[in-house]
Amino acid sequence: MVSAGRLIRNSWIVRFLGVCYFSFINMKAKLALANGIVFTGESFGAEGETTGEVVFNTSMIGYQEILTDPSYCGQIVTMTYPHIGNYGVNTEDVESAKPQVAGFVVREYSKFFSNYRATESLGDYLKRNGIVGIEGIDTRKLTRIIREVGAMNGVISTEELDNDLLIKKAQLTPSMAGLDLAKVVTTKSVYKFHSDGMHESAFNVIAYDFGIKTNILRKLFERGCNVTVVPASFPADKVLQMNPDGIFLSNGPGDPSAVEYAVNNVRNLIGRKPIFGICLGHQILALAAGARTYKLKFGHRGANHPVKNLCRGTIEVTSHNHGFAVDPDSLPQEYEITHIDLNDNVLEGFRHKSYPLFCVQFHPEASPGPHDSDYLFDDFVGMMDNVKVSR
Repeated sequence: MVSAGRLIRNSWIVRFLGVCYFSFINMKAKLALANGIVFTGESFGAEGETTGEVVFNTSMIGYQEILTDPSYCGQIVTMTYPHIGNYGVNTEDVESAKPQVAGFVVREYSKFFSNYRATESLGDYLKRNGIVGIEGIDTRKLTRIIREVGAMNGVISTEELDNDLLIKKAQLTPSMAGLDLAKVVTTKSVYKFHSDGMHESAFNVIAYDFGIKTNILRKLFERGCNVTVVPASFPADKVLQMNPDGIFLSNGPGDPSAVEYAVNNVRNLIGRKPIFGICLGHQILALAAGARTYKLKFGHRGANHPVKNLCRGTIEVTSHNHGFAVDPDSLPQEYEITHIDLNDNVLEGFRHKSYPLFCVQFHPEASPGPHDSDYLFDDFVGMMDNVKVSR
């Protein structure tokens, strides 16, 4: 006969195994694309439904920085690296206060994580912040579709699983072209950036927040810049009244041509103060100068894009996140191209021939990514210093 104690022990084992089993059974989820293709996988993160432009990122690590980058507002991000979540999530590697993506797609989500800084799992982080995710689909196939057809709208759902209805929802989602998303992610009020440690502030910088990443602010702060962050629509005349040593134009999401108020403000600042722009800031500066922008087929998103610095004759491995680009043939004669992408010759940087002004399409602050282009922050500081000395 089996003793009572053994039965009790066995019952606890059965209950424990049952909890483990059901904790690893995920809810069914589907990803439907606007072109009619549907992927079936499992839910991780929050349950529900979300729509957005489906894009892919080729970075092997840095998913937390990607998730919290405001430039991904309105986009469902697919990671091409197959194993995501193995080092969890921490409180330090964030580029904004919360995840900004519309949804998250991975081949295999790691339910177990290991890192000395980790505070929770990726799945719990997404769930806590209401981000819908899907795993267990063929992300190589999805990426190939996007590369061949182009970035397109999609929907992830754990609620509606009818293919035809999901495809219809994807097709009804507004196009990224024409969307002003800077107004969605920008700060609502003026604030000063503070970081750990003390330093002497040699320069006062006004940073336009079109969706600014925290590491950009850190890079400026580390170089002795007292940074005041202002909303995307902050008037140019108020900036000039504050008399900064330089003006920074940040990254951000959406179509640059839709941010007309920012283009008009920047147009009134050209030649008045040193200006440095990154990503959306680069595009807005180009439009303010009289150039044109256009939507790329599937964009640049990853941490390994080779860019040639035409001024130095060097090659830099850079971090990218942009779905729009500047038409190089539309740049006025007083500007010159400084950087090009070696994969497809997309314009990646330009400067004014006379004014203290330059910008790049890629991300010298990385997070995630290499630090080959870190010198651009030093160039901005040097530009402000030269203007100060010449006064």
